Parts: sequence; C-alpha cells; structure tokens
Amino acid sequence: MFDNEESQGPKSTFSTYVAEGDQLFQKGEYVKAVESFSTALSLQPDDKNCLVARSRCYLKLGDAESALKDAETSLQDNKDFFKGLYQKAEALYTMGDFEFALVCYHRGNKLRPELQEFRLGIQKAQEAIDNSVGSPSSVKLENKGDVSFFHKSNGVRPKHLNHSHKRESKKHGRKMDKSEKRAKELLGELYSDREYLEKLLQDEDLIKGKIRTGERVQDLIGGCISYLDTRTAFWQQQKPIYARQRDRKLMQQQWNRVLHKPPSDPTRYILNSLEEIDTALSVGNTESGLKKARELMKAVKEWSEEVLPNKREVLGNLHSCIGNALMDLGNMDKALHQHEKDLELAKKGDLMDSKSRALDNIGRVYARIGKFQQAIEVWEEKLPLACGGLEKAWLFHEIGRCYLELKLYREARDYGSRSLMAADEISDEKWQLNASVLMAQAELKPGNYKACVSHFERALDRAKLLQDDSASEAIQKYLILTVLRYFTHTESRLKDALVLNT
Repeated sequence: MFDNEESQGPKSTFSTYVAEGDQLFQKGEYVKAVESFSTALSLQPDDKNCLVARSRCYLKLGDAESALKDAETSLQDNKDFFKGLYQKAEALYTMGDFEFALVCYHRGNKLRPELQEFRLGIQKAQEAIDNSVGSPSSVKLENKGDVSFFHKSNGVRPKHLNHSHKRESKKHGRKMDKSEKRAKELLGELYSDREYLEKLLQDEDLIKGKIRTGERVQDLIGGCISYLDTRTAFWQQQKPIYARQRDRKLMQQQWNRVLHKPPSDPTRYILNSLEEIDTALSVGNTESGLKKARELMKAVKEWSEEVLPNKREVLGNLHSCIGNALMDLGNMDKALHQHEKDLELAKKGDLMDSKSRALDNIGRVYARIGKFQQAIEVWEEKLPLACGGLEKAWLFHEIGRCYLELKLYREARDYGSRSLMAADEISDEKWQLNASVLMAQAELKPGNYKACVSHFERALDRAKLLQDDSASEAIQKYLILTVLRYFTHTESRLKDALVLNT
C-alpha cells in the first residue's frame, strides 16, 4: 500500500493505482478502473480489497465470470471475508445462479447481520427464485408421474404440471401481471421473442424434433427462454427502470435541445454517435472509439450553431473522449492537447461541469508523466468546482501526494488533513485510511516521529476495520521502522548532550 522512498511517482505505488481505480469507478469508467486495479494487483496480487474492487468493475461490464473469479480468489485465505462473500453472491446472482447466491447472502448475513446489503440480497435472491419457479403454493407435488420437473437442465416443465401452475397463477393474477409487466419493460423488443418461444413450446410435434447438431428443439427453446429470464434479472439489478429512463431523459436534455425534429436532424445523429463512442471506450475498443470520435468531430466542425445550438458543448465532450482514448493508448502529449481544448471551450461557454472534467483530466495527465507541480496547479484550480465529499477526499489526497513527491512535506500534510476531514464528513473508511497514511508519510520524512506514529495508528485501525490485511501488514512494518528511527534519533541526541556537558 505504501511506496518506497525511491518511488518515482504516484503511478508506481499500489495505493495510487487503487485510488485512481476508485475514482474511475465512481465516474462509470469501468474499463479504465479495471486497468488501474489490475496494475495495483500486479504489485500486491493477494490484496483482498483490490480483488473485490475489480470484481465490482467486471460486474458493471457484464463479465460475471471474471467477477466471480476475483471474488472467490479474495476468499481463498479467509472464507469469512464478508466483502468477498457479498461480491461472490452478487456475481452468482448476475449469472442467474439465484440459489447459490441466496446461500452466500445468508452466510454473509450471519457473519455481519448489521449490514443491510446482505438482507437486501436475501430478499432479491428469494424473489428471483420465486419468479423463476413460482411460489411453493403454486406447485402441487404428487408421488407419481414424471419427475423431470426437478431437472434444471431440461428448462421446461412437463405439460401436466404447467396446467396446474396456470390454474394456481390465476389466484395470484395481480402478482404475475406485475412481474410480466416488469419483464416486458426490461426486455423491450426481446419480450415479443420470449412470447413467441413460449408459444413454440406448445407445439408438441415441433419440440420432439432435433436440429442438425443433434440438440433437441425443446432444449434449445428452453435454453433461449432461460437466457432471456436471466438477462431480465441482470438488467433489473444493474439499474432500475426509472433510473435508466431518467438517465436517458437527462442525456437528451443535454445534447438534444429540440426533440421533435425529423430523424435526419444532426442532433439525433450526435446522440447515436456519442452512444456508440461511449460503448466502444467502455468495453475496451479504444482505437475504434477514437476513430468514431474523430469522425464525429470532423462532421460537427462543419455545422453552424444555428444547426447545432450547443455546438461548443458537443465539441468539448468529443475533445474529452479523444483525450481519454489517447491516455489509454499512452500518447500523453496528444491527450494533454485534447483536454486543454476541452478546457478552452468550457471557459468560453462558461460550462462549469465541463471545466471541472477538463481540469480533472489535465491533472491526471501531468501526474502520470511526473509533472507534479503542474498537476497541483491544475487540481487546485478545480477545487472550487469539486462537489461531494468523495470527490473532495480524492482530490485533496492526490494534491497531497504530489506535494509529497516534491518533498514539500508541510503542504502534503495539510492536504492530507483536508482529505481526512472530507472523508470523515461522509464516513468513508477507505479514504480515512488513505488520508491517514499520507499524513503519516508527510510527518515521517522530516522526522516528526510522534505525529507519524499517531497517524499510522489511526490508519491501522481503519485497515483492520476494512479487513485489509495487506494494508495492516504494511502499516505495522512502517510503525516498527518509525519507532526504531525515533529511538535512534533520541539516542543520538542524548549522546550529543553528554558530549556537550563533559
């Protein structure tokens, strides 16, 4: 978690990569966050909290298998690590393994009953199971007949059981209607495909047949329906319907001033193109996203402000997209130029959010290439625009890290203190840990050993609370080193005093 004294900059330290990953995750840049967490794990491969953080990113990207793998790795040494257990449950839930997810939620709730996340997990997993197989009262079991109902691989209930289920479903009509309505909203155009597949299952002659590969038509149709049901649960978990509708509305308000123009209207073209660019960058197709952004930039520059009233805002967004893509490709000089263009347009149009975004990215470029003084100046300009305790805690910490690299220890300590205050306001234990470590390092360099020990002790308390074993071990080593330095320093001063007295 801590850098050696020979460290060349924030980019070479574990804590900085983790902090950068956290910030990117908060911004929704999950592919970049995965890269930051992966680099951090290359330095400390067994860090449980970092594995959990990367697992969360994989889930956001829809890669549930990788998310599950990271979660299980975090549990290898400690099966009761509650964060890893929760992440494993979330991954299983996303994959549609609701029963196993329910088991993990129950285990976590038993370990940490005060956490609401496990209680909510139990509830949603149980609801998913009920929606998949029906409530217990909706199935009448008999001690004779076909028992293939219990075989999950079949994916289709026997016909005689389906009739019983339909009769009981009428008793719960309101509940089923609500569930179907939710599924229709989530699946969209795919809902009609699901209905068509269910109708095909009623054709007894058809489902008895086989395709060229030898697979039964009944199994194929059942697998398709099962997949759509799994996607329904996944999309519902990723973001509620109302939130997706709200986000679309906000996006349209930002980029499309006139909603009732013909489909050939340039603003509609921009909306579609921006979504394509964002998708390409989010899934890691950096070069493809970069190419599309440049093509759109060329088209937008030819349009007048009468055609596109928010032309300046669109161009600024495109400069930001291109700059971030170039950063991912390692071309820092060109990335910096693009972000500076974004800043220039934001200042001309008095666009505060765009200005904050541009300053953030410019500071990141400077820190990456080791120009810490320039990074400080840019980030300090961004400070009045920072909103929310988390962003402030991150920003104060990063400025303090840059001061630490410049050996300006008092400034580093002061910004560490401001980061700690911001973290305390939102009760964010992880940033309380990071800020305490920064303050301890700033006190250690000039030899303020008592203050250093005090900050390290607070950091150690936070690390234990977070169950971050690697951080705890590193802090304890630094504490021992600090105490040894303190005694060596005290002994030297005593010897000097004795020499003077004699």
